[in-house]
Amino acid sequence: MPQITVIALIASLVPVLGVLAIGQLWAGGGREIAYATIRMTAQLVAIGFVLRFLFAEEAVWLGILIVCVMVLASAVIATRLAGEARWTEALPRALLALALGGGGTLVFVLTVVLGLAQPFSDLRLTVPIAGMVFSNAMTGITLAAERLERERSAGSPPAKARRDAWIAAMIPEINALLAVGLVALPGMMTGQIIAGVDPLLAVRYQIVIMAMILEATGFSVAIYLWLAQRRVSAGSGARR
Repeated sequence: MPQITVIALIASLVPVLGVLAIGQLWAGGGREIAYATIRMTAQLVAIGFVLRFLFAEEAVWLGILIVCVMVLASAVIATRLAGEARWTEALPRALLALALGGGGTLVFVLTVVLGLAQPFSDLRLTVPIAGMVFSNAMTGITLAAERLERERSAGSPPAKARRDAWIAAMIPEINALLAVGLVALPGMMTGQIIAGVDPLLAVRYQIVIMAMILEATGFSVAIYLWLAQRRVSAGSGARR
């Protein structure tokens, strides 16, 4: 594989300054883009060193611990726009939704699809796959929560608010399914092909990953919306 030097790595970040400038001029959001980019770089460099150490270990408890940390971090990030009710309502819902929807999908893929007897012991598989599961489910919950709140503020009926929130959350996943192979080759498939894996085997893995992401996002969003609607129904009943 072609090696990326430190200079080349820095060069890849230079065009971000253009995006930052546009965001600042149009939306006053240049600082957030800069912060996110710096944080992304620092986090990836740090996790690179951590993964070097972790991949040498084969402890089930360590895999479970990493997944739990991912669930917590995903829930915190997913609810960052939730407002005043973030810590008391949105965060617990997101935690449960990600644990059940994302965690359940992860266990299914590792045990049934990949056939691992101890699914959390092989960190080279568990960590990357869990990352894809929870990052996409996290984004789905963020989109769903934002749209649900907007629909409620507009006075939409509960069924319509839930439907519109579901549609908004699933747009990125549906677009990805429609575009794969025509517009883009996903990261995992591209990485396998570059590494010399047979393209047909890479395709099988990618189909599993795409289905897994759709399932994790769909289930997590559905659980989140169901819990949110239950709270609204309970509140309405109490007021009566």
